[in-house]
Amino acid sequence: MIILAYPWALLLVFAPFIIYFFAPAAKGMHGDALRVPFLKDIARINILSGSLWSRRVSAVNSRSFWWLLYVAWCLLSLAASRPQLVGEPIRINNYGHDILLVTDISVSMLEPDFSYQRQRLDRLTAVKLAADSFIKQRPNDRIGLILFGTNAYLQSPITFDKQAVLETLWATDAGMAGRSTAIGDAVVLGLKTLRQQKHNKPKIMILLTDGENNDGSLSMPEVFKLAHDENVKIYTIGVSSENQMVNSFFGIKLPQVGGLDEQSLQRLAAETRGRYFRASNTGDLQRIYHDIDQLEPDLNQDQYIQEKRDLFVYPTAGALLLILLILGLQRRKYK
Repeated sequence: MIILAYPWALLLVFAPFIIYFFAPAAKGMHGDALRVPFLKDIARINILSGSLWSRRVSAVNSRSFWWLLYVAWCLLSLAASRPQLVGEPIRINNYGHDILLVTDISVSMLEPDFSYQRQRLDRLTAVKLAADSFIKQRPNDRIGLILFGTNAYLQSPITFDKQAVLETLWATDAGMAGRSTAIGDAVVLGLKTLRQQKHNKPKIMILLTDGENNDGSLSMPEVFKLAHDENVKIYTIGVSSENQMVNSFFGIKLPQVGGLDEQSLQRLAAETRGRYFRASNTGDLQRIYHDIDQLEPDLNQDQYIQEKRDLFVYPTAGALLLILLILGLQRRKYK
């Protein structure tokens, strides 16, 4: 398809007519013409001598000269409108978020208090199912994976290779990184990993845990301060079943010691303009990842590019050739 970048430039084709009909006539450079009393006699002599045909030929040549000049002007006007050959729209597929999944794999994630399709699942397997679906729905983002327990490990650097991330996630077992939970160390490792990405793409961390920060070298207040100073949005997910209670000797249900620290997760999300979610079953996990997907829409959506090729060189070349032709004819005329 051919389009004009500056279609208004085509109005220049009418400029010669506007000048001809509306501009005031120019006076002679040497004043008024001299009156020659015997001009009619000279004209009669020319007619009798056969120069009438020559005059008609000269008039025709003069009209052709002006029309050729006008065509050259039209071609230059077309070039000024900048015609372009536009290709088919192509969707951009190389721009998105950097998303780092920071997942708790301490031994408490082995608790089989989740279910899926009428089957009992441990928490980590339920997390894998929800994260798998989320990763597959983000084709234009780069994904990374940090696993943590007593220690935090960058298992998959931020990459477009989603399959490698999924394979690493599914090969993970609870307890591989230790029995306790070092949330602070995991978050700081995630901030450091995202800081190394030297670009202006949005950077997001999704922290998932079922415990509290009971190990590691950093306290949660220190983590709050460090996270607040980084340009990283952190979504926190607290995993805990609705029945995470233990019976006392008197039959009264009390909160389990060392359970989920929701207050710290809420504070961490608030400090980084993120959001806290609570997941008590598999359905909650799937909805949470879906909500995050909606909160961070695909930046490539409705973004397209079109290849454009300028064609102004062709009318410009045509105008130059016509001008050269006119100059050649004029030179031949006066030889």
